[in-house]
Amino acid sequence: MTNPMDRLRSNLSRVRIPEPTNRIFKRECCISFDTPRSEGGLFIDLNTFLAYGKDYVGWNFEKNGNPVYLHIKQTRKLIPEDRPLKKPTHLAIGVEGGFDNNETEYDETHNIVILPDYVILPFPSVELPEKVRLAVDAILMAEGAERKEQVAAWTADKKQTSAYAMNLRQINNGVIVPPSGWKCAKCDKRDNLWLNLTDGMILCGRKNWDGTGGNNHAFEHYKETGYPLAVKLGTITADLEGSDVFSYPEDDSVLDPLLAQHLAFFGIDFSSLKKTEMTTAERELDQNTNFDWNRIQESGQEVEPLFGPGYTGLANLGNSCYLAATMQVVFSTRSFCSRYYVNQNLKLAFGAAPADPTVDLNMQLTKLGHGLLSGKYSIPALEKDDSANTATTTDTKQEGIPPRMFKAVIAASHPEFSSMRQQDALEFFLHFVDQVERVHSGKPDLDPSKSFKFGIEDRIACSSGKVAYNRRHDYILSLNIPLHEAINKEEVQAFHKLKAEKISEGKDVRSSDEIVRPRVPLEACLAAFSAPEEISDFYTTALKAKTTAIKNAGLTSFPDYLVLHMRKFVMEEGWVPKKLDVYIDVPDIIDISHMRSKGLQPGEELLPEGGPEDEAELNMPVASEDIVCQLVSMGFNHLHCQKAAIKTSNTGVEAAMNWLLSHMDDPDIDLPISQQSQGATIDQSKVDTLISFGFQEEIAQKALKASGGDIEKATDWIFNNPDASASSDMDATSSGTAQTLVDAGLTDGGGKYRLFGIVSHIGTSTQCGHYVAHILKDGRWVIFNDDKVGASVNPPKDMGYLYFFERLNS
Repeated sequence: MTNPMDRLRSNLSRVRIPEPTNRIFKRECCISFDTPRSEGGLFIDLNTFLAYGKDYVGWNFEKNGNPVYLHIKQTRKLIPEDRPLKKPTHLAIGVEGGFDNNETEYDETHNIVILPDYVILPFPSVELPEKVRLAVDAILMAEGAERKEQVAAWTADKKQTSAYAMNLRQINNGVIVPPSGWKCAKCDKRDNLWLNLTDGMILCGRKNWDGTGGNNHAFEHYKETGYPLAVKLGTITADLEGSDVFSYPEDDSVLDPLLAQHLAFFGIDFSSLKKTEMTTAERELDQNTNFDWNRIQESGQEVEPLFGPGYTGLANLGNSCYLAATMQVVFSTRSFCSRYYVNQNLKLAFGAAPADPTVDLNMQLTKLGHGLLSGKYSIPALEKDDSANTATTTDTKQEGIPPRMFKAVIAASHPEFSSMRQQDALEFFLHFVDQVERVHSGKPDLDPSKSFKFGIEDRIACSSGKVAYNRRHDYILSLNIPLHEAINKEEVQAFHKLKAEKISEGKDVRSSDEIVRPRVPLEACLAAFSAPEEISDFYTTALKAKTTAIKNAGLTSFPDYLVLHMRKFVMEEGWVPKKLDVYIDVPDIIDISHMRSKGLQPGEELLPEGGPEDEAELNMPVASEDIVCQLVSMGFNHLHCQKAAIKTSNTGVEAAMNWLLSHMDDPDIDLPISQQSQGATIDQSKVDTLISFGFQEEIAQKALKASGGDIEKATDWIFNNPDASASSDMDATSSGTAQTLVDAGLTDGGGKYRLFGIVSHIGTSTQCGHYVAHILKDGRWVIFNDDKVGASVNPPKDMGYLYFFERLNS
């Protein structure tokens, strides 16, 4: 038999000494949730520095042939009763166990293991080759990749004060920013909008690598004007430090100590908001939020802890409850359960993964699916018995599995989800299903996200009497809450009267039992979605002019799983953010069959195809005569001045002059505006983007020409000119064949659904507070509150933020 030391020496070529830039995993298996505290410990590959549990290290040897491993095993040790308490560190804040002064300590042992025979050599030992000793010492001394990424995410959130904030110049253009209804000044984008703090321009943000986000107009405005700071609309709250301010020259999110002053310049006054927040809002927070917290988390209820397959909790990584609640519901669906658990084992996923399985979404989803559904980790946690100074099992809670690697993969392309800040569960769900769909682009039959996907059809009737049908796909049905449809209006009015009387007397409504909230039926929210909606400035090809149109919406398909999003967060006058204090009456069974769209009906006539030239001429921007006259009086060319005013969206003389001085040598500076617009070259990358949406190249070119090269407007142009895209798979025509093309690959069936999942939110904003999931499993409701899993006594069906319905077979 070969001497173990000789075997080790013969494999030294497969041992590497880690460099400072290497990622070293030593806390968790990359295939499972095994740790050094697991029964078999953890094996670290001395070539790749990836970690594997006892049952999986052999797979790595079969795949990569790496035979030498560092084995780490931790066993619980007794803690002296008189041990002083430890002071928590700054980085412990918000981190799991950060304030646990009685946390259990472990003894750790190390060995060198050589596969395939699992030959064991003790470490430390002077007999080991120097290369092995250096490699192991470096691994043990290094901060693990898991911890390093977590610390980096925390510290990355610490913003620095901008060098441009204290002396920021602001231009008085008479701009007053309203509290809602914002739109990019250069396109039709209505989300991801930024307010430039110098001139008050509202423009869309940067385009992400995957085509999502804005159209770069805010950044382009900075390049044209040099105005450095912008604040993201929708993030402005009474806590100004929580507002998202970006510095373009510093290329980072920053702090603006004078943000209140800079915002007040454009009519955003925070003095009244702060006063309101410190009185009414805080008083209601004591009454309502505490009530929500107890009701949604079922505090005070005798909740029976549950263990076993499908009842595994997720450890909170620090503000990760939005992820935990969402993924618990997602993995309660047949589609995701089948894709990543029933029909795919861990070995198959590992075999198909790249060299580093920690960065592979398929591998990490399979790992998460097996962790949640197998029951392997759903066992009672060990608790320290202080009286006996021993560790005993408890039947009241479990430790839960930490979704670190999954979070790192799914958030890799998203700056917000990769942070340690609280996030919107809705935004995370949409990002998640989008990423899942992308990785299945070549194999749609395996894509589990399609079980959530459905078609929406908008019927638009203009004043000419003709109609257009526009179709799109979505994963969620977002519903407004019509408070005027509340079924308890009289009780609500009486409560507010009583509340006003008590406040006038200096008293508070302190008992949660006294609080009366509007109660709105879900049916009313669904009806509001389908109700006629007036569209202003609709360009009709029948009249070749803008007019008012009426839009009705319906569904072209009914997915396997329907997700309803309740729009509880609104912005009131005076920039006061508000969460609607409302109950939604949600029945266990709903029928949305009446919401199916019918397509073109007999006697209806589609809007004719229109030439893009007419609309382009109609939409051509006009220069401000006041700005042009002032520039001309300075000696500049009249045509050049017109272009400068148009290019800076008529924001002011100074902005126009800056543009003019930096574009005097442009080759097309003397080209007439109309000719320049008509003869402009269409950016092929924008054509390719529209093609990727499913439009034909000819239609994409025509739309871009009509919209001045703006992708957002081009998309709207195609939807508003349905006959122009007759052969596109995003077609707005009426034939049965076209309908089939549009909805190809979508699941469909009857309109009856059963409620099976609820994601509830506690707090005043989606960016703070807490998320909890309630799921119908095995005929009973179960609460998933991070790592706590138990039988629900009173599921908060009327307090959900996201509702998940499963289509009944029909």
